[in-house]
Amino acid sequence: MRQTDEAVQAEITGLAEQYAQGGLPLLVHTVIQRSRDPGQGLYLVTGPNGQVLAGNIDVRPTAAPGPDGWMDFFYNRKVVDRVEVKAARARAFVLPEGFFLLVGRDVQERRIIESLITNALFWAIGLTVALGLAGGLVMSRNMLARVDAINRTSSSIMRGDLSQRLPIAGTGDELDQLARNLNDMLDQIEALMTGMRQVTDNVAHDLRSPLNRLRSRLEVTLLKDASPEEYRQALERTIAEADNLLGTFNALLMIARAEAGSLRETMNVIDPAVIVADAAELYEPLAEESGLRLDVDAQAGLSVSGNRELLSQAVVNLIDNAIKHGRPLNGNVEPLIVVSVKADAAGRVLISVDDHGVGIPQKERAHVLERFVRLESSRNTPGSGLGLSLVAAVVRLHGGRLAFQDNNPGLRATISLPPVTV
Repeated sequence: MRQTDEAVQAEITGLAEQYAQGGLPLLVHTVIQRSRDPGQGLYLVTGPNGQVLAGNIDVRPTAAPGPDGWMDFFYNRKVVDRVEVKAARARAFVLPEGFFLLVGRDVQERRIIESLITNALFWAIGLTVALGLAGGLVMSRNMLARVDAINRTSSSIMRGDLSQRLPIAGTGDELDQLARNLNDMLDQIEALMTGMRQVTDNVAHDLRSPLNRLRSRLEVTLLKDASPEEYRQALERTIAEADNLLGTFNALLMIARAEAGSLRETMNVIDPAVIVADAAELYEPLAEESGLRLDVDAQAGLSVSGNRELLSQAVVNLIDNAIKHGRPLNGNVEPLIVVSVKADAAGRVLISVDDHGVGIPQKERAHVLERFVRLESSRNTPGSGLGLSLVAAVVRLHGGRLAFQDNNPGLRATISLPPVTV
């Protein structure tokens, strides 16, 4: 529309210049010339009596101009064998002595394009609204269906069925991410509940026998006439049995404290070589009694952040297991236990205990870290099956890893701890 008005205004300026130079005759001549040119320009010059002097419009339009001087009207144009009614936009001027000049443009094509754009916009808005409503309905139904599925699964879980998991649609959206996180949380809860049930069952099973023995010993002692020495021996055996029970409960308590993370505030910078040296000095006589040699290969100057008591207990448990199960089956292998401390290429501190005993089968290495688990080869040795569980809990508390490897023959137990970060 702006381009049309500018083109008409340019025509008016040109004709005004012709009129100023040659008066009405030159204006009429110029209009005649421009009317012959094909295009969208419209011209009309009439005399005082309304007769057409020049132009390509047959009749003077009756439309009144607007406040801005422009008029919109329809005119007839002959095309081949028919007459078409077309739209036009023009400006009109009254010249001296009653002459009339009209300059305009055919805007029929513009009106058609305007109608097409208006219709297209109408249909686009209609289709957008329709598709938006349909899409919103589908999405809301899908969303509500997924929320209902989550609610149903949550109700089953709250009723005690911890095996249920929230459905995942596979779209990767926020609901899927939420469902994955909740499923991971449910996996941990189920594992903790399963572990709690196993611990309860194992405590009831493993402690029932020593309690029954303790009660039976006391009952037998009371049923017969015994000397003071016999009473003394019975009491000593009872105290030893009670000490074993207290040791089991103390180990369970220490595992619980380590897994709860309540001892993180007690961590300090310590030298693992000192811990290993103290543990080896404590257990060296016991190793000699078992026919084993205990060697220490500790790199000094390394530092870790940890609880000295717990790390010492973890190292002691590994050395104790090595002494119990580290006797070589082959007489040609040296009965040796090596406790080492070194740093790997990544700067992590490695505490290893190597023996040449029976070792642990590959498929049982994860199983032995559970509470009260003892392999068949360990049934004839004293213990409660909590030693490696405590080691694993302490290592997790310190952000480390516990790994078992073949020592060919024997077992290598390695505690990997992160270095102190400054």
